[in-house]
Formats: sequence, structure tokens, C-alpha cells
Amino acid sequence: MKDYLYREPCDEFPIAMAYVPWQHFNGICENLEKGFCNGTVFPELDKPFTGRRCCNR
Repeated sequence: MKDYLYREPCDEFPIAMAYVPWQHFNGICENLEKGFCNGTVFPELDKPFTGRRCCNR
């Protein structure tokens, strides 16, 4: 009996690809407590998921 190698169609593709844009340091939040509650103390990274587009709070 011959052994056949079954390959999934997705075996040839990478698992994931990331796009990470360059980020510039512009300072930190003046109110650190609010920044920690938002999940970041960097205002340029404070872009909550709204279901469509990211926007600053």
C-alpha cells in the first residue's frame, strides 16, 4: 500500500504577517492615572477599538 502525503492548501502560506508602522515619541499623558486606565500612557497609541476605525479619545 502506498503512503500518500496529504497537504492542506494553506500549508504553503505563512501563519501571519504583521504591519508595524514607525512610531515617534511625543511624550506621555499629563494625567498618568487616566493613561493607565486607558491602557497606555502614550497619547498617540490611545486608539480604542470602536468596531470600525480607530480614533483618539
